[in-house]
Amino acid sequence: MHTIRISCSPDADDLFMVRALLEGQLDTGGYRFEIGTSPTDALNQIAAGRDAPEVIALSIAHLPAVAERYLLLPHGGSLGEGYGPVVVAPRPATIDDLRGSRIGIPGLTTTAWLVLRLILGEASDTEPVVIPIEPYSRIFEALRDGTIDHGLVIHEGRLTYAREGMHAVVELGAWWATATSGLPLPLGGNAIRRDLGPVVIAEVSALLRASIAHALEHREEAIAWLLARGSALDTPELVSEYLGMYANARTLDYGPEGRRGVEVLFERATAAGLIPPVGPIDWAP
Repeated sequence: MHTIRISCSPDADDLFMVRALLEGQLDTGGYRFEIGTSPTDALNQIAAGRDAPEVIALSIAHLPAVAERYLLLPHGGSLGEGYGPVVVAPRPATIDDLRGSRIGIPGLTTTAWLVLRLILGEASDTEPVVIPIEPYSRIFEALRDGTIDHGLVIHEGRLTYAREGMHAVVELGAWWATATSGLPLPLGGNAIRRDLGPVVIAEVSALLRASIAHALEHREEAIAWLLARGSALDTPELVSEYLGMYANARTLDYGPEGRRGVEVLFERATAAGLIPPVGPIDWAP
């Protein structure tokens, strides 16, 4: 029995993707899956560590840093189709107000922070303040007590900021769609270790894809399972809305537009001097 460790976030879309493996709902042949969860920024650090898992969910922005070790899987991506992370504030504000302010961010290695830097430009003297995304309410508390001026929210906070009394300043996915003539914004993806070899990579990739397909085919069951686990998304409607955004047909396969979105993100970030030059992207089968 070949053990495959999967590290992903505890968020609804990631758990949705691996539910069939967690619950033993697929015939996995000679593979046994061990699944652990960590926040997004922590996953990026884990991917660069000594005992990195065989499969990991990471920020697309962090892929270049670990590309020698990992291949990007063609499924498991979270892509924003005109939507994505949102910068919020306790009162109405504009993009110009962000410059020179303290912005709470989910981590320095996240795609959300990379895209916000693209929006603000090199000349911005914005001060990033890392606010852990667990519990999700922490960034809203920091906004209310004045620790930060603005907050960059992802995951659950992206859907709950209005009920926390916050105002949207800029929607990163909408900005990206305008800037790229409609390309989806690649936020997170699943990657697999290169040293597993071509046979294991192909077989594990097929099982991971089957787990995503199973979740999509049993969506209502998966929503009930997620609600039973508990999160800020505490109604079937909120969970369904979130999954509709980040666990959908694009998750089963990036498609040409999704793959191009990854390429353009790296091209623009490289041109802006935010990441080192990136060669061709190696995709797993």
